[in-house]
Amino acid sequence: AFNLIRALGTLAGDKLAKAETDTIRRTLINIPARIARSARRLKIRLPENWLWATSWLRAWDQITTPRTD
Repeated sequence: AFNLIRALGTLAGDKLAKAETDTIRRTLINIPARIARSARRLKIRLPENWLWATSWLRAWDQITTPRTD
């Protein structure tokens, strides 16, 4: 679990790359989001003015985008 949280922090960007595990858990894992269904697809609804939205989306894009190596 520790290694996965550290990897998530690294993927999220510069601010969280060297952050402590508790900081990453508090900012990226314990998010105030809702999961909504629309046309048989799941959507994640993030708060509008959430401070860590760009870092979370950066990590999400890197995790879900297939690599072409």
